Amino acid sequence: MANDKEARHGGISVESEHLFPIIKKWLYSEKEIFLRELVSNAVDAVTKLRRLSSLGEYEEDEGAKYRVDVSFNKTDRTITVSDNGIGMTEKELDRYICKVALSGAMEFMQKYEGKTEGAGSGIIGHFGLGFYSAFMVADEVEVITRSYTGESAVRWVGRESGEYSLWDEGTERTRGTSVILHLNDEGEEYLSASKLREILEKYCAFMPVEIYLTDEESEPKKDGEAEALPKPVNDTAPLWQKNQSECTDEQYREFIPRSFRITASRSFICISTPIIPSISAGSSSSRV
Repeated sequence: MANDKEARHGGISVESEHLFPIIKKWLYSEKEIFLRELVSNAVDAVTKLRRLSSLGEYEEDEGAKYRVDVSFNKTDRTITVSDNGIGMTEKELDRYICKVALSGAMEFMQKYEGKTEGAGSGIIGHFGLGFYSAFMVADEVEVITRSYTGESAVRWVGRESGEYSLWDEGTERTRGTSVILHLNDEGEEYLSASKLREILEKYCAFMPVEIYLTDEESEPKKDGEAEALPKPVNDTAPLWQKNQSECTDEQYREFIPRSFRITASRSFICISTPIIPSISAGSSSSRV
């Protein structure tokens, strides 16, 4: 073994031009996971803001309605995931986006751990490699974000080469974050409402923030036609969070196929509910 007096110590560095091909080919077995990762990040952003509000460190607007929006545009070949959660400052964006695998969720929980019971509950992701799963289907990714603190919005544009640009966007944007994916040829298959809905229902069916899916190029309603109210693709209050006496037979029938894609009896659900939260909430292990 070498003597410490003669040893030279340092840290292992990884060049992004070599890292991104690994992420694209080996990080996940299925490309569709990118949507789960980005939506989970958006849900986390809302969960963090709610936590700050419960601690008295952020004053919510009266009647605030939190949501996550997934939209797509076939002409522009883009998919956008937006939230009205905590947002990021330029310093935070540089720290969490420009440095791969730095966990913002873990840092947040450590900072507020112990201030209230269950301080870290509901935080799904680990602000690290999950964000970069976007490059499995995109050759360029934009992040536009504004922090709840009121600091100026920031725009970040990253490319699969590992290069990025970052600049100030002023104070006109509202709080929250939008992630815009400029799809490559491999990602073009996801420019479909049915495909995106299928993925959202598969991985995000019971996430605790309402998720909406929109085709940016859908035809507007004609004069006189009633505008249908948008419905979230997920259920933020699943049956296991309710008393059995509050659940109707119709709710059970709707719940079974959505959660297990099988037909089961009512008694089966009562037995199975303790394990359901771990199935839904634990579907992501490494996210931005």
